[in-house]
Amino acid sequence: MTAPHPNIGEWYRHAGGDSFEVVAFDEDDGTIEIQYFDGTVQEMEIEDWDAYCEERALEAAEPPEDWSGSVDVDPDEDVGSRSDPYSDERDLRASSLDGIDIFE
Repeated sequence: MTAPHPNIGEWYRHAGGDSFEVVAFDEDDGTIEIQYFDGTVQEMEIEDWDAYCEERALEAAEPPEDWSGSVDVDPDEDVGSRSDPYSDERDLRASSLDGIDIFE
C-alpha cells in the first residue's frame, strides 16, 4: 500500500486515537507538523508517517464541527463586537486645533 501524501489543511486520525490536522510539510527536511484539536503541535518524521500508513494506523478524518477546541476565548467574551467592531471608537472626537499657530 502506498502512503497518502500529507496534505496541509487535511485532517487525519491515528487508528482509535485523536484527530489532527497537517499544518506544515517540509519535504526537504522530511518532517510534517501536525496540530491536534486541543492546539498541541507536534512534528512527525515522514518515515513515521509512511510506517503508520503501511500499518493502517493512520486514516483520513473529517474536520471537527466544533472549532473551539484550540481557541482560548470564552464564547460570551466577545458578545456584540462582531456586529460593530468600531462601536467604542465612534464617540471619540479630536480636539479642535484653535489656538495653534504654526507660524510663530
